[in-house]
Amino acid sequence: MAISVENYVKMANFYNEMARMLSAICVAKGGIAMENYVGRFFAADVLEYIVEYGHRLKKTGAKINADVESVMELFEKQFENVKSLVTPNQKPVYEMTLEEFEKIMNI
Repeated sequence: MAISVENYVKMANFYNEMARMLSAICVAKGGIAMENYVGRFFAADVLEYIVEYGHRLKKTGAKINADVESVMELFEKQFENVKSLVTPNQKPVYEMTLEEFEKIMNI
């Protein structure tokens, strides 16, 4: 997939729809808090990917309009709040010690 503003907008739209769906799932499961829903890890991974895609898009020198730029900044701020939930890049879950796994799962 070529890095482009159009692809960034598609991913941003996907993330926004997914966030609405995750919220609806939490309501349907009895009103559980989002921070207790296991899907929060997937959402954090998706957000990490989108933020990184935005950084790479900026590096290409592509013309980014003000609306897309503000979305990029919003996603970066949101990611700061959830970056402890992302899947670790260095070590797969199956190679973690119990202590590492518990830390990642916030147990």
